[in-house]
Amino acid sequence: MAAHMHAHKNQMLVLAGTSHPELAQMVASKLGVRLGEIAIYHKPNRETIVEIKESVRGKDVYIIQTGTKAVNDDIMELMIIAYACRTSSASNIIGVIPFLPYSKQSKMRKRGCIVSKLMATMLGRAGLSHVITMDLHQKEIQGFFNIPVDNLRASGFLIDYIQTSLPDYRNAVIVARNPNSVRRASSYADRLRLGIAVIHGEERMPESEEDDGRTSPPNTEAQYKDAFGLEMLPRVAAKEKPPFNVVGDVGGRIAIIVDDMIDDVDAFVKVADILKERGAYKVLVIATHGVLSSDAPRLIEDSNIDEVVVTNTVPHGAQKMQCHKIKTVDISVLLSEAIRRIQHNESMSYLFRNVGMDD
Repeated sequence: MAAHMHAHKNQMLVLAGTSHPELAQMVASKLGVRLGEIAIYHKPNRETIVEIKESVRGKDVYIIQTGTKAVNDDIMELMIIAYACRTSSASNIIGVIPFLPYSKQSKMRKRGCIVSKLMATMLGRAGLSHVITMDLHQKEIQGFFNIPVDNLRASGFLIDYIQTSLPDYRNAVIVARNPNSVRRASSYADRLRLGIAVIHGEERMPESEEDDGRTSPPNTEAQYKDAFGLEMLPRVAAKEKPPFNVVGDVGGRIAIIVDDMIDDVDAFVKVADILKERGAYKVLVIATHGVLSSDAPRLIEDSNIDEVVVTNTVPHGAQKMQCHKIKTVDISVLLSEAIRRIQHNESMSYLFRNVGMDD
C-alpha cells in the first residue's frame, strides 16, 4: 500500500502569465506538456481579471511569470492566479519567477522599507507553496520567504557562452564594476581561469544615498542639549572616494563586466569608457537579467560596449530590434529541468554542481 501511495503523483499543470509567453512556451515544450488554458485580461480601469479554463483540483500547478517593465501588473497577476488556484483546491502551487521583482529593494533605505520582504510575504499569503527563481540580487532574499525557494544560477550558461562564442577568451579579464561585485567576478574568473580587474572610485551618488540629515551635526543651540547628551556623539565625516580607477591590467585584453542584472546602463557605459581608455580592445557586459529600461538600447548602441549578453529571464525582443549588440542566452532548459525534478521529488543539487558560493 505504501509503495502504491508513493507511486501516485499529482498531475502537473503549467500556467503562463502574460509577462513572458515565449519563455513559458519554451519551458512547456521542453517538459513535453501543453500550457494550461487561462484567460487574463485587464478591465478599462486596469484591474486584472483571471479565469482558469480547466480544473486544477488536486494538481501541482506551476505558474510561469517574470518581472518586466509593467512590474506591478506582473506581481498582481501572479498573486491572482495563485489565489485562484488555491481557492480551487490545487494541491501545490509553484511560482516560477525567473526575475523576482523588487529584489533590489532588499535593504533598509532611509525612511523606506524592505520591499523585498513585503513581496515574499504577499506571495506566500497568496497561495504559493514553492518558488523557483534565478540569480537573486541578494541571496539572503531567500530568507524572507516562509516557503522553499530554489535560487537557480545562470552562470554556467553564461560561462559556456564566453567559451564558445569568444575564440580568444583566454585573453580576457573579468571586471567587477564596483567593489561590491568582486565576489561574483572572482567566481567567474576562477572557473574561466582568467584574471580579474576592479573599478574603484567615485560614481555619482544616486538620490537614495544623498544626505538626508542623518549625519549632520546636531544643532548646538538645541534647548535640550544636556538632556540628550548629543555632544557626546562622534562627528561622522562625509564619505570621500577617489575618482574612478582601474585596479588590475586591462591593456590589450577583452574586458568582460559581469553583473546579475543590467537595467540602468549609464554606470556600464561609464565603466566601458574607462576600460577603453586603459587599453581594453573589446568590452563585453554579461548579466543574467536584461531589464534594459527606457532608452538603454540606444545608449548601448552609441557606447563603447561591444556586446551585451543576457539570458531570456526577462523579455527583451523590442530592445534587440533597436540594438544589434544585445545577445541572448536561452535558460529555459534549466527552468524546465528544475520543474521536472520538483514534480518527481528528485534532488535539486545536481543543478547547483560547480556553482560557487559567490555566484
